[in-house]
Amino acid sequence: MSQVCKKGLLVVSFGTSYNYTREKNIKAIEDDIHNNYPDYKIYRAFTSNMIIRKVFKRDGIKINTVVEALNTMREDGIEDLLVQPTHILNGVENDLMIEALHKYRHYFNSIKLGNPLLTTQEDYINLINTISEEFSYMNQDAALVCMGHGTTHYVNTTYAALDYMFKEKGFNNIFIGTVEAYPDFDVILKSIKAFNPKKIILMPLMVVAGDHAINDMASTDEDSWKTQFENEGFSVKCVLKGLGEYPSIRKIYVDHVSRAKNL
Repeated sequence: MSQVCKKGLLVVSFGTSYNYTREKNIKAIEDDIHNNYPDYKIYRAFTSNMIIRKVFKRDGIKINTVVEALNTMREDGIEDLLVQPTHILNGVENDLMIEALHKYRHYFNSIKLGNPLLTTQEDYINLINTISEEFSYMNQDAALVCMGHGTTHYVNTTYAALDYMFKEKGFNNIFIGTVEAYPDFDVILKSIKAFNPKKIILMPLMVVAGDHAINDMASTDEDSWKTQFENEGFSVKCVLKGLGEYPSIRKIYVDHVSRAKNL
């Protein structure tokens, strides 16, 4: 009789309703984590109830909320739990996840929690190294604009700090903006006009290249970033690739699991 695995690893993501980018990004992160911790049974949870409902209604695929995943792990006899969010920031979604974990702390022998992508200064540097290496082919007269989501949470200052650090590292042609917070498109446009590049490359600063990347960044809609930059006379190229597709980004998450496990 095989021994029941008593160690569980829960990977928590905001989620996406786009199946192909879920495979390329979220599943790729989950797979890398599992490959590094094969003695753990791996579980998935999304924090977006809207996406969970949409995927179930459209595809019949059931994805657990954090609470549902925790209940499943209890039923499976998991005793020691590692949790790794794929969130970019320590923001609202991460806070809600932590609240749920706190309520379930008495049901497990141990719960250890890994950090979101951008938590320490080392995380920032690793992300900067990945992006600057990935786009090292850019000429100095081209600009890379990274579109983040943005949040009402105070941790939104992460985006401005990341932009500042890119510049401090000598990457004056890389800019960070957000769809729903500061710095928004108008702020980025001022910086781009001052830099006056011959070409703009747009990329999502998001785990998945989902709805925001496809529609708000790269579409032909009049209010997409691509269209607005083109209307200002710039040549624009879009890279529809989520952060989860970069092996070095996935490694940051794996390293965060390692640090949490060794606490």
